[in-house]
Amino acid sequence: MISLNTSVCELIGIDYPIIQAGMAGGPTTVELVVAVSEAGGLGTLGAAYMEPEALRNAITEIKNRTSKPYAVNLFAVEMKDDFSRLEEVQPLLAPFRTELGLGEEPSALSSSDWSNEQFEICLELEVPVVSTAFGCLSPEQMKRAKNQGIKTIAMATTVEEAKMAERTGVDAIVAQGSEAGGHRSTFSLDRHPYGAQIGTISLVPQMVDAVGIPVIAAGGIVDGRGLVASLVLGAQAVQIGTRFLSSKESAAHDVYKQALFASTEESTVITKSFSGRPARGIKNRFIEEFERAKVEPLPFPSQNTATKDIRAAAAKAGNPQFMSLWAGQTTRMLKSEMASADIVRAIMEEAEQLCSIN
Repeated sequence: MISLNTSVCELIGIDYPIIQAGMAGGPTTVELVVAVSEAGGLGTLGAAYMEPEALRNAITEIKNRTSKPYAVNLFAVEMKDDFSRLEEVQPLLAPFRTELGLGEEPSALSSSDWSNEQFEICLELEVPVVSTAFGCLSPEQMKRAKNQGIKTIAMATTVEEAKMAERTGVDAIVAQGSEAGGHRSTFSLDRHPYGAQIGTISLVPQMVDAVGIPVIAAGGIVDGRGLVASLVLGAQAVQIGTRFLSSKESAAHDVYKQALFASTEESTVITKSFSGRPARGIKNRFIEEFERAKVEPLPFPSQNTATKDIRAAAAKAGNPQFMSLWAGQTTRMLKSEMASADIVRAIMEEAEQLCSIN
């Protein structure tokens, strides 16, 4: 008999084993985080690109609007720039800028690194859960988080990464399958230049067998069937991104959401074109034309910074062809906007029905 009241529910203090993924870059609004947490799941603020003061304000607003647990997701990687090959890349970006009416490229580029300040704000404001992408908290940060009673979650894409995360002292690990949208948390890109391509159904049971802490399944999960299947494989919860990306409370652009609803399991590709780090998104003109040139993008976060003005202008113009449309492989099952609370409710109702079948 599969129980929907899992160890992750007890660990974090949530009603349902559903975690909304911390999608950085703007989609995870305060409204989305609060709605998911109030519905019984764990809402997550994707804070990696947020300026410290904006993060402080967002956390304060979340605390004012819900007494339920919530999480803040941070990058656990040094945001070190390398623009040494910028002159190779700029000519490829120039046509996009011209078409969007941007004119010449920015004269100076620099990526912000607020990770230490962001972590300090999480401690100061007593965030209940901190999750990390691209690695784990430092030993000192982990010690301080534990001393304050903060639960920690790390995302991993291989069994070895999961073991590494467990050794740092995290409370739970997200097993991110290759179906997942956006940037997955591959620790070492030297061994896996385009991320470790291990599917969720293969990764979860192997990770469950290899570590002694709860595993959370992620990648291609959008409904109650995905939740129950993950629990059967040994996971203690699921992390869902793309379905919440299409929710009413998500700040994803309307044309982004329409691209999600119009896409299928064949629509996404893994690309470095937008950010310099492999991420799964809906294929569009930007990806096609940049990759056709066969020029290696700048490393992360420099490529992300170099394309920022293009993505912003495309969003302003409502042009999805030059936007980073991060999405997982299960978009055919997305039909229309739903309130986040209704998404949680629908997933749990389906899961409960499946668990009651004799």
